[in-house]
Amino acid sequence: MTDTHHGHAHHHAPMDFSRAFAIGVVLNTIFVAVEFVFGVLTDSLALVADAGHNLSDVASLLLAWGAIWLAKRPPSPRRTYGFRRVTILASFVSGIMLLMALGIILWEAVDRVRHPLPVSGTAMMMVAGVGFVVNAATAMLFMRGSHHDLNIRGAFLHMAADAAVSLGVVISGALIALTGFHLIDPVISIVIVVVILIGTWHLLRDSFALLIDSVPPHIDPQKVEDYLRGLPEVTAIHDLHIWSMSTTECVLTAHLEVCLNQIDNSLLHRIEADLMHRFGIVHITIQMERAGDIVCQQAKPDSV
Repeated sequence: MTDTHHGHAHHHAPMDFSRAFAIGVVLNTIFVAVEFVFGVLTDSLALVADAGHNLSDVASLLLAWGAIWLAKRPPSPRRTYGFRRVTILASFVSGIMLLMALGIILWEAVDRVRHPLPVSGTAMMMVAGVGFVVNAATAMLFMRGSHHDLNIRGAFLHMAADAAVSLGVVISGALIALTGFHLIDPVISIVIVVVILIGTWHLLRDSFALLIDSVPPHIDPQKVEDYLRGLPEVTAIHDLHIWSMSTTECVLTAHLEVCLNQIDNSLLHRIEADLMHRFGIVHITIQMERAGDIVCQQAKPDSV
């Protein structure tokens, strides 16, 4: 006798960051427009180039926001999980985009070490200061969700990276004005790149792991297996799989051999509740099959 049960818990749905994305996109779009116009009026190629870089941040926000919107679309007969997995893909692409941006910043910093340039003018420092405020404020909107959602973490890292770079421009400009040591600017830029690179590597590593259906990093598969094997009714476990449907939803499937005279839903509901509360697994499919009498008598005689 076999019984299969599918458990779905919707109270673990991801937090809604639509308002944060809307605010972030509007603020950064306005800043890009102002920076571009100011760069043209002052004939500053650096400001125009930085406006183009900040435009990539708007694109990254739209990418993450679009992925969340797609993930909310209902499943269909052809796409039985809907578009939830798009959030994982978006976080990976966001990490690649951030890595490319860091490469450009590092290239420019190394070039400035070889060919030092005069410190940026007061106007450049003022624009960098405004950029820091805009990017830092946007990053704060996503800080709460960056610990639990890779897609949100990608948006947070993009904003935090630009905030750090803008702050570096302001600090290095002030220090160079005081000391006259022009190498401060590229050195600070290189330090910032290295620090942000650590967070970017973690984002890429975790999102790639989810793309290839690895067990989510916050779940210990051995503890899950130990819990299932520790149930008095269970004698064997087969085909235990744990993976991510999205950046916030985990899936488990398993085949259990149990010692019960008649399989009912009470054990299934208990396992489902424990897996949700202990491990955060929200989509659960358990197939149960009654173990043989000899196995039950030898392994767990009290369960028959």
